[in-house]
Amino acid sequence: MANYYEILGVPRNSGEKDIRQAFRKLAREHHPDVNPGDSSSEDRFKRINEAYSVLSDPNKRQRYDRYGDNWAHSEQIEEAQARASRGGRFRRSNVGAGGPFSGFESGNSSIFDQLFSNLQQDIHRTAPREHPVEVTLEEAFQGTTRLLQLATGKRLEVKIPPGVDTGSRIHISDDSQREVDLHLVVTVRGHPRFQRQGRDLYSQVEVPLEDAVLGGDVTVPTLRGQLSLTIPPETQNGQRFRLAGQGMPPFDNTGVTGDLYATVSVKLPTDLSDEERDLFRRLRDGRVAREGNDGDR
Repeated sequence: MANYYEILGVPRNSGEKDIRQAFRKLAREHHPDVNPGDSSSEDRFKRINEAYSVLSDPNKRQRYDRYGDNWAHSEQIEEAQARASRGGRFRRSNVGAGGPFSGFESGNSSIFDQLFSNLQQDIHRTAPREHPVEVTLEEAFQGTTRLLQLATGKRLEVKIPPGVDTGSRIHISDDSQREVDLHLVVTVRGHPRFQRQGRDLYSQVEVPLEDAVLGGDVTVPTLRGQLSLTIPPETQNGQRFRLAGQGMPPFDNTGVTGDLYATVSVKLPTDLSDEERDLFRRLRDGRVAREGNDGDR
């Protein structure tokens, strides 16, 4: 499996801002809408999202830095290490580089070899199964539930918390009976209006030409409802406005809520009346005359 830092092209000591900037750049480059029909680019986009969903979350990143590709099974690894430490004298080191038990040492190699083998089998046996779950962006925003059919025939309703992203993993376990032990692996479907980058959302808002020129108020859809946005005079096409706190909530309540960035798309008028066309001609003639006077100075 490729290293998440290598996927985003950042060093391991990168700050949150550098990781976010690298993700946005790569996401724009490999987004399926920009590369229609390119399956390799779509796969790359999914891996970029998965890497960012881990490295942008402080808790997940800490576990990834410690356990590498085994970060999702860190609870089982630590539980097995705790059992091993109770059985003899062992040393635990960084797990990410050489596997979950590469750092154990023992004075009796034959005893350790047997224990090592048993622990590996135990982790393999108790490792949670993965169950794919697909949700809409609205469900990822609000949180939702899913009804799962277990191998035992039992049906189980599970909660998916707000803030999940593609690649998010949710551990479901009954802890005591060990009848239920699985990871929900989330995929968030694309949205026709909003593009998601981490916790931030991006959308376009249509602004009538007269409001772009003179200023005015426009309605901006958000996942919470409609908001009114004041457009200043002489707003340019493509100008972007930030609506703080209108993005996605943080997963597992770690971090802050994202923002919504609304990009202006100026809507040109159609079906003009003769009077309106005359007004535009007078506007054009006036600006041409003014530019000519400015050039004579």
